[in-house]
Amino acid sequence: MADGDLHTIVVGREAMGCRFEVVFNAGEVAEATELGCGALDLVDEVEARISVYRGSSELAAVNAAAGEWATVSPDTLTLLALARSLHEATAGGFDIAAGPLVRAWGFLRRQGRTPSDAELDAAVAVSGTRWLELDPAGGRARLSVAGAELNPGAIGKGWAIDRAVEWLRAAGVASVLVHGGQSSVRASGIQGPALPGRSGWKVGLRHPHRPGRRLATITLADRALGTSGSGTQFFIERGRRLGHILDPRTGRPAEGVIAATVLAERAAEADALATALYVLGEEGLERIAPPGGSTSAVLVVPGGPGGLRVVVANLEADAITVEPEPGLTVEGLPNRG
Repeated sequence: MADGDLHTIVVGREAMGCRFEVVFNAGEVAEATELGCGALDLVDEVEARISVYRGSSELAAVNAAAGEWATVSPDTLTLLALARSLHEATAGGFDIAAGPLVRAWGFLRRQGRTPSDAELDAAVAVSGTRWLELDPAGGRARLSVAGAELNPGAIGKGWAIDRAVEWLRAAGVASVLVHGGQSSVRASGIQGPALPGRSGWKVGLRHPHRPGRRLATITLADRALGTSGSGTQFFIERGRRLGHILDPRTGRPAEGVIAATVLAERAAEADALATALYVLGEEGLERIAPPGGSTSAVLVVPGGPGGLRVVVANLEADAITVEPEPGLTVEGLPNRG
């Protein structure tokens, strides 16, 4: 949290390969620990349904069905429908059915490798949301070509966070922040007391090149934030750094962007759109965060020699503070009124 003077109660647990935390204002919620544990139980339930690392999950069953229909819960069916609509909205920049590409590049087990041309062509042929079919009336889903695979890595954490926040709201919690691995966040209400001029929760964006430093601070007021980057997951081949975020349109690692952050109403959308923006680059800003739309974006790309460019789209000036440093430029940020 950006404001060290505010006191919080944090309830945390490992899930989905990272640390999930539920953050309450201290003294505000009488049963904070119990409610935090209940919210994290929901995260565990979502993971059990959608993790492709668990053979018993619903998505694993869809992957294993090899073209046949598999029964899925209403929650999972809703997730898949959202993923399909986000695939269309991002012109293919986000794709939940890019599992064969993730496997071909070794990222499924976090052991990066460059596939041969033949391997990559074979993976591309069976990748893509175009193979995903849904049967809402029957509560079923299938991948219509053998070898296709779902992988919810770019939307799953956000989906779990949304379930947790909505459950907490229904339980009467007015102010809370939930994050998964700090890259997926959703905030509700106000951090600290409701004093004049105070709104939302302050969240720090990590500096992509300087561990332990903050690039910017963003105020989340009943919004979610997702950040995508390859700062920690990559491999080096022949002196070239290849990140784990793949462009599903080409089958190859996305290049040209250092980090992409998207603010949206819900965490699932923020996560998926941040991944799409990382893939699409600056050309995708108009699609992901158009002026006057419901989403905002912060894109970090290479600047001058050794510097960074921070491109802000559809975000109010008082919602972000970028830390100044030599060689850093900020574009698209309105003047503070």
